Amino acid sequence: MRRHPDWLKVKIGSGQNFVKMKTLLRNAKLHTICEEANCPNIAECFGCGTSVFLILGDTCTRNCKYCNVKHGNPKSLNVNEPIDVAESVRKLGLKYVVITSVTRDDLEDGGASVFYNTVMETKKLNKNCKVEILIPDFKGNNTSLKTVIGSEPYVINHNIEVAEELFPEIRPEGDYKTSIELLKNVKKINKNMKTKSGFMVGIGETKEQIIKTMQDLNNADVDFLTIGQYLQPTKEHAEIKRYYNPEEFEEFKKIALKMGFKHVESGPLVRSSYHAEKAISD
Repeated sequence: MRRHPDWLKVKIGSGQNFVKMKTLLRNAKLHTICEEANCPNIAECFGCGTSVFLILGDTCTRNCKYCNVKHGNPKSLNVNEPIDVAESVRKLGLKYVVITSVTRDDLEDGGASVFYNTVMETKKLNKNCKVEILIPDFKGNNTSLKTVIGSEPYVINHNIEVAEELFPEIRPEGDYKTSIELLKNVKKINKNMKTKSGFMVGIGETKEQIIKTMQDLNNADVDFLTIGQYLQPTKEHAEIKRYYNPEEFEEFKKIALKMGFKHVESGPLVRSSYHAEKAISD
């Protein structure tokens, strides 16, 4: 196995809050992207009592070469999922929650109605909790996008994930331009909606491609940006081509802020929902 640089070392999950979070999720039969994607920040986030809820099951219909979430034919939907998520947010006393999903190309609306119901139930049961959603591309379906916007989340996130030139190899079932257009369309539908996107580096892109990706997202009027180091989940996934050091991530942050992004999280361990609540306090 490849040995990561020292700046990528993280703590093993433990402690009262970590155990409480794991127990609550299992009892509610809920999934988190933190667990399914082997997020390196799971110990920190679970230890603080935060997580990213994964709805629409745990099986994705796509097979991106960087993602550890299992893919295949998903099971039927859990009709109680929206209420179960809302109840879990209440039990944890969260003031900010992120809700994401696997991609469900098998569903006519891509799961947009489940997103809508989950956000609405969460807000109804948690009056003081802000809700961020991290959505798939819905194959560019504007009706599905309007559905999720109709639930009025605090932030809508859609990750571009990698530079455009890497899509054919790394995201063969995705489309760079479709993702950029989706982010543009959020503001066309609701000009006041806060938008967010993020991508990984170290998977074969050039510095010029990194800057171009940032510029494309900025041109799409994206408010918040995340940039993190790609880490290979298993030997079956795309290989790490390069490790960027903390100083390089700081440089990316400065470039992004100069472009006009309102908030930027850039660092080796940054993931799309890492310190998500910080953006609202800036």
